[in-house]
Order: sequence, then C-alpha cells, then structure tokens
Amino acid sequence: MDMDIGEAKGACHCGRVQFHVVLTDGLRTARRCTCSLCRMRGAIAVSADIAGITILAGEDAIATYQFNTMAARHHFCRHCGIYTHHQRRSNPAQYGVNVACLEGISPFDFVEVPVLDGAHHPSDRDGVTMAAGVLRFEATGY
Repeated sequence: MDMDIGEAKGACHCGRVQFHVVLTDGLRTARRCTCSLCRMRGAIAVSADIAGITILAGEDAIATYQFNTMAARHHFCRHCGIYTHHQRRSNPAQYGVNVACLEGISPFDFVEVPVLDGAHHPSDRDGVTMAAGVLRFEATGY
C-alpha cells in the first residue's frame, strides 16, 4: 500500500455520493477514535483540508449528524447510510475521510492504526491529544 498517495476518488456504498480528495499527508494520518460515535461506526479516518474535498456527485444525498458540542459535522449518504467524511472538532480546518470509501483502499490494508482518546477529547484538554492504543489487523490467509 502506498502511504504517500496525494489524492484519491471516493464514494459511499451505493455510489450516489462521489468525491475527490486531496490528502494532507497521504495515508499517514490514519487513525481510529474512542469517542461514542467513532466507537460505533468503527471507521479509519485520514485527514484532508476543508478545501481538499470536492463533491463530484450526490451533494443532495449527503446528510449531516452533529451531537454533544455540535462542533464536528459528520457527513453520510442518506440512502445507504455510509459515513464518508466529517469536519473535525479538534481541527475544524480539516476533514476526516473514511478510508473505506477511497477507491482501491481497504481498512484491512493497514497493519496497525493508532487509536486516539476521543472519549476525552483534545479540545477539552487544552489541545492535548492522547493515544488510547493501537488497532492491529493480522490476515489469516483466507
């Protein structure tokens, strides 16, 4: 897997929402989070600047979910329900992008993914981001 990819095309499961993304540091920003929403959705996210995402199709199919402080804006396809990206609470000038939506990339391509302590958000701790652990994937050869 090329960790240095600069850009990619992406889509939700049903293909209604399609986008192009320019990543801030390739796939090197890959992470999971322990906040209540991320724990449930289980996605690996990578970073892109706000201007780095261009919606190519299905802008009208994008729904937005906000909770708690209402700072983060989580975007998903209103038809298939797949989370595509979110405006980050810890850095509102960036999006977190679901790697599973990126063409040719699978969450299972990552051997290790850092897990950040989003349950105790950096915005609530003077900007200090804490690691919660590492998620590992080991293929069994299926």
